Amino acid sequence: MKLLWRLSREAVRYKNLYIVAILSTLGLTLVNLAAPRALSAMTGIVERGMMEESLRTIGLLTLALVLLYLLRIAFRFLSNYLAHKAAWYLVGDLRTKTYDKLERMHLGFFHDKQTGDLMSRIVNDTRDFELLYAHIIPEMITNIVTFTGVLVVLLSINAKLALITCAPIPLILVSGLIFSKKVRPFFRASQKKMGELNGKLQDNLSGVHEIQSFGREGYETDRVNEKNFDHVHAMLHALKVSAVFHPSVEFISSLGTSLVVGFGGWLAFHDGLSVEHIVAFVLYLSLFYAPITGLANLLESMQQSMAGAERVLMILDAPAEIKNAPNAEDLKNVEGSITFDHVSFSYDENNPVLQDVTFHCEPGKMLALVGPTGVGKTTLTQLISRFYEPTEGRILVDGQDLSQVTIESLRRNISPVLQDTFLFNGTIAENIGYAAPEASLKEIQEAAKAANIHEDILAMPDGYDTRVGERGLRLSGGQKQRVAIARAILRRSPIIILDEATASVDVETERQIQTAIAGIAGKRTIIAIAHRLSTIRNADRILVIENGQISESGTHDELVARGGSYARMHAIQSAAASDSGIV
Repeated sequence: MKLLWRLSREAVRYKNLYIVAILSTLGLTLVNLAAPRALSAMTGIVERGMMEESLRTIGLLTLALVLLYLLRIAFRFLSNYLAHKAAWYLVGDLRTKTYDKLERMHLGFFHDKQTGDLMSRIVNDTRDFELLYAHIIPEMITNIVTFTGVLVVLLSINAKLALITCAPIPLILVSGLIFSKKVRPFFRASQKKMGELNGKLQDNLSGVHEIQSFGREGYETDRVNEKNFDHVHAMLHALKVSAVFHPSVEFISSLGTSLVVGFGGWLAFHDGLSVEHIVAFVLYLSLFYAPITGLANLLESMQQSMAGAERVLMILDAPAEIKNAPNAEDLKNVEGSITFDHVSFSYDENNPVLQDVTFHCEPGKMLALVGPTGVGKTTLTQLISRFYEPTEGRILVDGQDLSQVTIESLRRNISPVLQDTFLFNGTIAENIGYAAPEASLKEIQEAAKAANIHEDILAMPDGYDTRVGERGLRLSGGQKQRVAIARAILRRSPIIILDEATASVDVETERQIQTAIAGIAGKRTIIAIAHRLSTIRNADRILVIENGQISESGTHDELVARGGSYARMHAIQSAAASDSGIV
């Protein structure tokens, strides 16, 4: 009931459609209750003997039946269509709402999640809401009203026989409760396995080049087959329980019918129960047990939809760990100074990533971060954008504590260029202009020139209208990096973060990217992470990060002269460049 109440809060915006659909459902039920009464009345007239007046009455009853059947068509249309309309609008809203919530979740939320599983929750699990609101709830209302109405009619015909009719109901209700508790975990497991299958498919389709390159097609097919049949077996477990429950309910209902027939015959013999009443009882008997036997199908569908709803609500109700403070203010007129004040951070208590980091970067300066892999350099830059919150200390931009400014205004003032550059499956112009949708083509071209990618674009068949393919597949690594730099330049943010912008490019492309970076140096605050020290040798200040702490700080020349960790890295890279013939 708690889950149903939570779901009703999502559906309340379509209450008008639901109210009309429910009223139509009630109208349909009343029509279904009235029709057997008219038929039994006709039978009573025939039993008592036909006269001219009887023919007129039968004619009126026939006309009434035709009108009832016409009303049934109208009520059924309104009930079905409006319930489906409300339900599918709700599904559409929930898909958008779930996606929007995922977009705004902190990065830590995604560390143990598969993309395919999250996609399954957005697309597949939300679809179960349609089953709940367009089928299960309307049918439950219909069944309850039909059952109550038929029971009242049966009691008015013969109270003793009506009570005999109700004898199997407690058994059916108890079996229904047992079924609900048994079957939902199986449906929940089935939904989980479907998410895992989607996750595996998403991984494999994204990595199809690697699969083919290493000849692992057969291995991956076996793994997909395993995930596929994990889902099949989980579903079959649920259906096995259902296969026992359904015939059990039908058998109990049949026992009730047998009791009614036997006891009805006894009453007809001893108490003189009329043929009209017997016919009415038989006609209403199917209406009486239909809602009860339908309970089996409703309970199965409800458990399946509830399992999907739980997975969706797990996202919708997940706390957003990073959110605006109640008194947060917009960050305005940003110059770009950045201060870390005794900042520490850890993903969990036992694994500290940054420890007591303190530094200050002046506006328009270039600050470089170097050090071994996994020492917290990327984490440090993500703290600036508030993808994570520091566990201790403060981070300030232009002297304002980031915990007291709105996330939206902070990120508007920061443009990232990441090592793993992501481009959308659109044109080059669309990808550069993504950060500034209002930018003109001329502004996009100026940004491309500043990023040293303009000439490459003009050499492509369709120029700025060239489609880049999924994740920029049709561009080289260096071209993607420079498109990303152009995107960052176009945004005109006072702070630019370069995370390994030259890590996977050739020497010539590296020089082109260095030229692009040099073009914006002094105009924006640049935080650059680099393993290739040649990229950041002109930085105003270099921080060497080791074991989550700043071990050295200074300019390139100062650090080389100091003879520490940075000098050793520089010597190794210089020797490697000399051995390969690179000057």
